[in-house]
Amino acid sequence: MKFASTRLIAQDIKAMVSFYEMVTGLTADWLAPVFAEIVTPRGTLAIGAAETVALWQPGAAEPGHNRTAILEFRVEDIDADYARLKDKVPLIHDLRTMPWGNKTFQFRDPEGTAVSLFMPVSEAATERFGGR
Repeated sequence: MKFASTRLIAQDIKAMVSFYEMVTGLTADWLAPVFAEIVTPRGTLAIGAAETVALWQPGAAEPGHNRTAILEFRVEDIDADYARLKDKVPLIHDLRTMPWGNKTFQFRDPEGTAVSLFMPVSEAATERFGGR
């Protein structure tokens, strides 16, 4: 089994895709007018419009109702990314170092999903992620 992607369901897919393009610096691949993917070296963030839910089972997913997941992106320079984004995103918390050795900050996307950018800073965290 291979993990393929995380999919978000968006009420406003254009706003969500634009937001994640701004955060990641990557351009989305639009596979259909109601579905886009942002492919990173380690995983794919898929974004589907709300109307795609009916293709599976109506009501199976609802935009704007996620409070259990945090999307995490490992970055090369957390301080630079914080400076670039802190005035453009609704912050959950400012930069801090977590007990497991990652320096991080969190914010919310346009539909409320928590997003964390992080960089390993302790020796153990750096080793866990295979070096810098």
